[in-house]
Amino acid sequence: MNDRIKSPAYSRDVIEFVTVAVEFCAFLEQTEDKNRDTFTDTILKLIPLLYLKASLLPKYEILDSENLPEDFVTEENYNIVRANISIVMGEHDDYLDVFMEDMKYSDTPILTTVSENLADIYQELKNFAMGYKHAIDEEQMLNALAEVKEEFQYRWGQKLVNVQRALHEVRYSTTEEDDL
Repeated sequence: MNDRIKSPAYSRDVIEFVTVAVEFCAFLEQTEDKNRDTFTDTILKLIPLLYLKASLLPKYEILDSENLPEDFVTEENYNIVRANISIVMGEHDDYLDVFMEDMKYSDTPILTTVSENLADIYQELKNFAMGYKHAIDEEQMLNALAEVKEEFQYRWGQKLVNVQRALHEVRYSTTEEDDL
C-alpha cells in the first residue's frame, strides 16, 4: 500500500481542512471585488465549514519545535486583506465582543472589527496552508497541523465564532428601509 495514503498528513479530514482553509484565504484575498451582501453571504457559508473541518482535525503533537513552519504572511499582506474587508464592511465593520481575553478587566464589551478578526484568521490559515504546501517532509506537515490545531483551540476558533455572530447580524438584520 502506498505510504502516502497511510500517512496522517494525507487523511481525509486533513485534506478537507486544507481545502477549506485555502478556499477561505482565496476568498479573502479577492474581497475588493465584492459588495457587502455577496461578501457576508459567502463568508457566512465558509465560517461554519471551516470551524467543522478544524474541529475534526486529530490532535497532533509537535514533533520538532525547531522544525516549525515559517510565516508567509507579511505585515503588508495582512494589512491589505484587513483594509479590503474594512472597506466592504463599511459602517458594519465594528462590533462589540464580550468573549475577549481583555473582557476579564472590563465591565463593558470591547469594540472589535470584523476586518481585524478575519485578517487574523486569514494570517493563521495562510501561514498554515503555505507551510503545509512547501513542507519538505511529513514531519513538517504534521508540525504545521499541530500548530494550526492548537491555535484553533486557543485563538482563532473563538475569533471565528465571534465574527460569525457579527456577520450574521449584518446579513440578517432588517431596517425600516428594508421593509418598504
